[in-house]
Order: sequence, then structure tokens, then C-alpha cells
Amino acid sequence: MYCGTCMVSIEDALAKVPGVTRARVNLTTKRVSVTYDPSRTSTERLIETLDGIGFPAAELIESSAAEADARDRDFLKRLGVAGFAAANVMLLSVSVWAGVAGDMTESVRSMFHWLSALIALPAIAYSGQPFFRSALQALRGRRLNMDVPISLGVVLAATMSVLQTTRGSDQVYFDAAITLLFFLLIGRYLDQSMRTRAAGAAANLLGLKATTATVLDDDGTTQRLSARSLKAGDRILVAAGERFAADGVVEDGTSEVEESLITGESVPRRISRGATIYAGTLNGAGAVIVRTTAADQSTLLAEIARLMDAAEQGRGRYVRLADRAARLYAPAVHILSAATFAGWMVLGHGWEAALTAAIAVLIITCPCALALAVPAVQVAATSRLMRQGVIVKTADGLERLADADTIVFDKTGTLSLGEPELIDTETIPPDALSRAAALAANSRHPYSRALVRAATARGFDVVAADGVREVPGLGLECSGAGKPVSATLAGHVPERLGAPSFVGRATTTADDDTSILGYRRPDGEVVTFRFADTLRPDAREIVSTLKDAGYAVHLLSGDRASAVAAAADKAGIDDFASEIGPAGKLRRIEELTRTGAKVLMIGDGLNDAPALAAGHASMSPANAADISQTAADTIFQGQKLRPIVETLSVARASQRMALQNFAIALGYNLVFVPLAMLGHVTPLVAAIAMSASSIAVTGNAIRLKSKRLELRR
Repeated sequence: MYCGTCMVSIEDALAKVPGVTRARVNLTTKRVSVTYDPSRTSTERLIETLDGIGFPAAELIESSAAEADARDRDFLKRLGVAGFAAANVMLLSVSVWAGVAGDMTESVRSMFHWLSALIALPAIAYSGQPFFRSALQALRGRRLNMDVPISLGVVLAATMSVLQTTRGSDQVYFDAAITLLFFLLIGRYLDQSMRTRAAGAAANLLGLKATTATVLDDDGTTQRLSARSLKAGDRILVAAGERFAADGVVEDGTSEVEESLITGESVPRRISRGATIYAGTLNGAGAVIVRTTAADQSTLLAEIARLMDAAEQGRGRYVRLADRAARLYAPAVHILSAATFAGWMVLGHGWEAALTAAIAVLIITCPCALALAVPAVQVAATSRLMRQGVIVKTADGLERLADADTIVFDKTGTLSLGEPELIDTETIPPDALSRAAALAANSRHPYSRALVRAATARGFDVVAADGVREVPGLGLECSGAGKPVSATLAGHVPERLGAPSFVGRATTTADDDTSILGYRRPDGEVVTFRFADTLRPDAREIVSTLKDAGYAVHLLSGDRASAVAAAADKAGIDDFASEIGPAGKLRRIEELTRTGAKVLMIGDGLNDAPALAAGHASMSPANAADISQTAADTIFQGQKLRPIVETLSVARASQRMALQNFAIALGYNLVFVPLAMLGHVTPLVAAIAMSASSIAVTGNAIRLKSKRLELRR
């Protein structure tokens, strides 16, 4: 399976099977996903259907890395043999060409031709097997793919050359046949390598997960078990330098975790008790004990792989266009070749000249470049974004992102981190901060976690206080030493941490973009803590970059006016609206759309689902908790907004490169097909030109993986 024609043939054949409601082929992973009614058909029947059209199939079993390496080695062997043969046959051909103009005798020329045949024919038989097998499978299934004209052209060129050699002719085309195979193998190897790496960007993530884990039993003993046998609730010991085998929460120990494969962030994250970790990330500094929350196929890593696979099964509009063009073009190749042969015969040029021109047309009109034009770009783009921590969930997501001209941000959790931070810590009495953090140590409230983080950053060893109880909706209360809350020590009152009214402070709300929490000491004194949901560190820089690139930037938030105004001012956004709920955001996006704007909505994948769906395109900053539920087309991770610029840059560049590849493929055909039909292109030149066009579109796409991109108007 190598081209759009193959994909369409498979999907059409499966769609005709009773009970099948959906069939979608993933060319990159060589897989087909079928949705069907088990009461009306079966897996066996689906496999028989695929076998019947020339595509032997089997139920999915994950292939090992060793098998993939064996396939690559086999392909490289065929490429090496073709290259060796092409070089030697070309040397002989150059000698013959030079001899024609000199005094080479007929016997010497004939010997050179037979030597060329001796080198080329075994090489063609061996190196051409991938094309020949694919063509035979297609013909058995009564269909055409792009390997049919390739195989036909190679076989005809080789056969005609043998006949010409036996007759002592001056012209043979062994060089064309073997050179065609050599360049085609180069192009296909580049394409397959890129697809393998792209598929590996998701699938190989699973390979980074530890295969075994050290499990701690209740009695303190340890045992080494397979990662597949882990389940939620297990306690595992992860040493420094090991990868985590499952998602979980740190119960004991401190370390640093390198999680670039999940978030795209290269800087290690400091972890301690209560921190969340993910399968596949690398434990860097010290041993930690982790309580697993998800294992095997339930981990974030497995979910990302599933999302990537689902996106690859889709079709963007350019991919659909290329597939249709390749499908229609395949029979046109044979029609043009037959018409060329008939035309030359009618004009009385003889069968040799007619067949030579027909072979050249057959070779030069192969739709390889057209079939590779868009998929190659799509694979390169998604692979690049995956390395940046960006997951493309929909096949046409990048195409719609490239069209966007207006960007709408949500505030909390999108423009901001969504995690309150304690501010003005230098003015807080150290003993008050330490004691308040002790009260908050076991609480999961965002403000409590912020207090613990701040105390830890100040160097305090936070130990949970005894006798703490939570008062729902108000805060935490502690009597100390495990005494009843109602009891008081001489001259002391119970400690409280919570809302200003709960601790006895008159002010209940902040008058700016901050929030207030109070801590009442045992002596009754109240210490105020101020929290701010800080903007992402590069928010202002990214907004400025987007505006410079010509995007209109808006901010919509359900937060209070003062907080939204402050956030908009810090980020440099002039157009903002506050206290606007999900329905209001939806209406605002619909209004922008009616004015002709193509809106990119960037918001919380859970709370902003209606607005995300209404936008022309959508992105979400997502952590592991909601990555599978988010409604966005594209997901980025990490604490920075830089992935937005990277994604938009890649989207625009991929659109340009897709159009460039279309231009290369179509321009090549418009120039060379008429020349070939008129007899001005030999089979050798046709082979080089066709292979060059395929390599050109693949090479152009590969540039996207490392090209420096800037977001401009």
C-alpha cells in the first residue's frame, strides 16, 4: 500500500461489505480501522475482502522494533543493488554512446550490451520486487495503482532492450530500467522513512515507557514485574535514571523529571510528595515512591498515541484532492501511453519507435509525485509539532489553522496558568507562612497548594499539622495538639486559614486582580495572603508576535472585570470582555464569524467546548487530566504559549509547501508529458525526470521538519 489509489480501493471495497459503517485507511501505519456490525459481518470476512483485492491482511499485532529494522535492511539492500547496477550499466552506456561517435565495432558494442543485460536483469528482478508485488496484487484485485505503470514501464524497457540486443541494435534501455528503479527506491525510502518516524512520533512514545517496574508490597518487600501487569493503586519504586512505567502521584522522595516527550519542555520539573508524574518520563535526580493512578493503555502516553493515530486516519481537503487526482490519473497514464503507441504506429514510425515513446510516456506519467505531494507535507508537519508538545487531533486542523485571521483567548488556564500563586511573599512573616502551609499541607484546594509551594520555595520543610479539619466553603481550622476545635488554650483561639470573613477580617474581596486568604494565629492576629493567577510567562511576547503577524487578538473571560482588565493590560490585548459565560463566548464568536473573520479559539478544552466548536479552528492548553476530553482540534502542553506561534507557523508553512508540491507535480507533467508523446524524451530521461519529481516533493516536505519558521503577515 503506497498511494492514495490504494487507500481509496481498500475503503471502497470494505464499504461494500454488509454491516460496515466506516472504513478508514492510515497510509503511514499501514493500518485500516473498520467500524462494523458483528451480527452482519466478521473480521474473517473483512480479511477475505482485502485478500480478494490484492491486499493480504491480518488482525493488528504490534510489530517489534526488530521486525521494522529487518524491513529497513531489506529495503536498503535492494536500494544498494540497484545503485551498484545503475552505476555500472551507466558506465557501459557512456562507453557505447562515445563509441557510436567513434570507431567502436559492432561486436564490441554488442558485448557491452550483453554485459549491461547481465548486470541489469538480475538487479531489476531483485530490486524491483516491491513494485512488482504491489502491481500484481493490484491487477489480481482488478484495479490500478501507481506501481502498475512503474512495473509495466520497467518490464517493457528491459524486454525491449533484450530484443534489441539480440538483433544487434544500437539502442537499448537497460540503463533507463535500472536507473528508474534506483531513483524510485530512493524516493520511496525517503517517504517510508519519514512516515515511519512520524508514526513513531506517537507509537514510539509507548516504547519509551519502562517495560518493567519495581513494585512495593504491603510488607515492604519488592518485586520486579512487567509494566503491563501494573494496575491503579500499586506502589512502585523508581530509581534515578529510570523511566516511569505508569501515571501516578509521588508518595515519597524528591527528584527532577524530564518530560519533554509529553510537554515539549526541555527543562526538568522538580517533583516531591503530591506531584503528578506520567509514564515514559525520565526520573533524573533521586529515587521516588509512586502510587499509580493509570497503567498500560490507560496512561497519558497511550492516549496521545491513540489521538495521533485517529488524526492520521482523517483526510484534510488537500489530501482528499490529491487522493482524487491520483485515483483519476492512474488510468489516464495507460490511456496516454496506449494513445502514444497508436499515434506513432499510425504515422508509420514502426513498432520500435512507437514502443520507445510509449514506454517514455508510461514512465513519465506515473503519478508518484502527485500522490506524495500532500501526505508527505502532512507527515512532516505533525511530526515536527509532536516534538514541540503539540498534538494535532483532526486531519484538517492544520489547514484551518493556516486560514485563521482572528484569535480569541480565554483567560483562566489559557492566557494565565490557571494556578494561583502567592505574591508579596517577602512581606509575610516567615513563621506565619510556615504554619499556614502546615495547615494547608493535606488540602487539595488551589490556594492551599500555592501556600505549600511558596513555603517550600522559602526553604521550609512543610509537615502537616495535627488536628486540622475543613469547614466546607470557608477554610481550615486547627486546635493544635489534636485538641477539640472548641477547646482553646489559655489566651489563645483556634488557628484558621481561609476566607477573610472566616478568620475575622472585614475585607472579603480584593479590589484588583488578586484574591485574598487570611490566616488567624493562635493569639488572634490575622495575616493576609494575596494570590494572583499569573499570566503565562511569555503571554505578552506571544500576543505581540501574533498582532505583528496581522492577527486580531481578543480576550473573553467569565472572570470579574478588574481581573480581566488587569490580565488584558499585562498581555497587551486591547479588545476584551469580562463576566461572559460559555453562551456569551459562543455568541461573540458567531458575531465575529458573520463579519467574515476566521476565528481561532484558544480556550479550556472542557469549559469552552461550545466556543471551541464554533471557531473556524481551535486550540487548547491541556494537561493530562483533560487531554482526551478536550474538544479542540489541536492541543499544546507546557506552561508557555510559544507552541501557538509554532503551530501557526507550521500550519502556514505546510499549506505553502503543499501548494508548492502540487505545482511541482503538475508542472512536471505539463512540461514532460507532451515532450514524451512527441518522442523528445528517451526512457532514461523519463526515468530520471519522474524520479526527480518524486524526490523533489518528498525532499521539499522533509525541509519542514527542520526549517526555521517565522510567523509573518
